[in-house]
Amino acid sequence: MSDRSATITWDRGDATSSDSKYSRAQRWQFDGGISVIASASPNVVPLPFSRANAVEPEETFVAARHMLWFLDLARRAGFIVDSYRDQALGEMRKTDDGWFGDAPDPINLSDLHHLAHDSCFIANSVKSEIVTHLGQG
Repeated sequence: MSDRSATITWDRGDATSSDSKYSRAQRWQFDGGISVIASASPNVVPLPFSRANAVEPEETFVAARHMLWFLDLARRAGFIVDSYRDQALGEMRKTDDGWFGDAPDPINLSDLHHLAHDSCFIANSVKSEIVTHLGQG
């Protein structure tokens, strides 16, 4: 097992969060140095509060898990893959859970992290256990 890290940066700007009219666009900075703009899908959060030309978290999950397993299984079966192209498809369903409020105290912050996990399309779409740990800082 090895650790991975990503820094997610989001800024509310002039929007209020209480009316759900705030941007879901964010920047993901990965431990290898790559930085991408990510956002909720416009199918889930209407424009202009999402960003159509950004990476969706669910898209990254679908793309990574399918290709990596395919290549490894082909290798194990003795095949040499020279190139790979596939149209992977993942089915995601929206849940009705969610909560917004003022700046949280440590207990509410922990509750928010667990609630985000419970509402996460990815966490609710996989068959294995996904555990949320509240980090420091």
